[in-house]
Amino acid sequence: MLVAGIISEYNPFHLGHAALISRTRLNGATHIVAVMSGNFVQRGEPAVLSKWARTRQALQNGVDLVIELPLPWALSGAEKFAFGGVSLLDAAGVDMLSFGSECGSVEELIKTAKALNSPSLGEAMQHELKGGSTFAGARQKAIGSLFGNEMAQFLREPNNILGIEYLKALNKLHSNVKPFTIKRVGAAHDALTSDEEIASASRIRSLIQDGGDFSSLMPKVAEEIALQEIASKSAPAFITAVERAILSKLRTMSRAEFAALPDISEGLENRVYAAARKATNLEEIYSLIKSKRYTHARIRRIVLSAFLGLNSSMSAEPPPYLRVLGFNKHGVEILHSIKSTTKLPIITNSSDILSLDNKAKNMIELECRSTDLFALCTPRVAPCGLDMTTGIISI
Repeated sequence: MLVAGIISEYNPFHLGHAALISRTRLNGATHIVAVMSGNFVQRGEPAVLSKWARTRQALQNGVDLVIELPLPWALSGAEKFAFGGVSLLDAAGVDMLSFGSECGSVEELIKTAKALNSPSLGEAMQHELKGGSTFAGARQKAIGSLFGNEMAQFLREPNNILGIEYLKALNKLHSNVKPFTIKRVGAAHDALTSDEEIASASRIRSLIQDGGDFSSLMPKVAEEIALQEIASKSAPAFITAVERAILSKLRTMSRAEFAALPDISEGLENRVYAAARKATNLEEIYSLIKSKRYTHARIRRIVLSAFLGLNSSMSAEPPPYLRVLGFNKHGVEILHSIKSTTKLPIITNSSDILSLDNKAKNMIELECRSTDLFALCTPRVAPCGLDMTTGIISI
């Protein structure tokens, strides 16, 4: 067995994801594990399809085992998102970490990751931050001033940035997992219009949400699963469906509670608190909090974290378990191979939760609550309890 790991949201699964899986197989992988975000994703929104529908899409298109990335890491910026995913793949004993990047070169990404550990970087970044740059912008400018514009260019592209964070996480964990990247093809990360054959996930989500034709932009089986979810009114999920519920939650929170949220720093809680008291819809609250310093994605994550009950301490350590969302026969082989080697508990059914420690049980309870709230985001409101009653997807 040569087991490869992929970290993804599959929001939803598309041709670019299929291309990465294909290239990973060509690079020698006999088995593939995907660590996938659950019902809420890094954009600070619900996933367009449920985690179970997206698990089916992945398993029908080359993935053998799907493990859930717990909510506190799924709803984080690139660094913590990457660390959570890499931690789970390392615990699962994969041999290779496979990902797409704009540059397509592991060697160049390794050089950039090493540059980010430079002792002189912090001072250079502080200078840029004082000028009002975002964290990402300040880091890019600082790298350019210290190491040249060519290296700084790598930090302009979202998949490069994520790849660098994967490498940093592997180094932090002293992992033996080998990184492998392919050059990302198709439309730009968030492009809503493109003539490219491989469209962005953002464009596909837009078509799903607007009732458009996305048939040519997904593998056939993935498209069929999406259409089944839409026909049953289990998709698409919209955050606007719970807009008043979010505003209600924010209006009851104190400054201290806002200060405890993930991604809050430098007095940002005061800005969020003031916006929550004034805003009458989500777009208004995002606009009131927005500044040159804070990205829209970060603001959406903060607002959603407040609604879902997250705090900054929840992701302070690596994820505490491997929770299986689905597998095929090759996935069963992977599970058999790691049961005797992994130090993390493996959750394949609700009875496995009974033996978890309190921290892990609290994380499961958080996932259950978030799924109950996700059930309010879809056209047909689903009942509570789906996280415990929906079985593992087996293909």
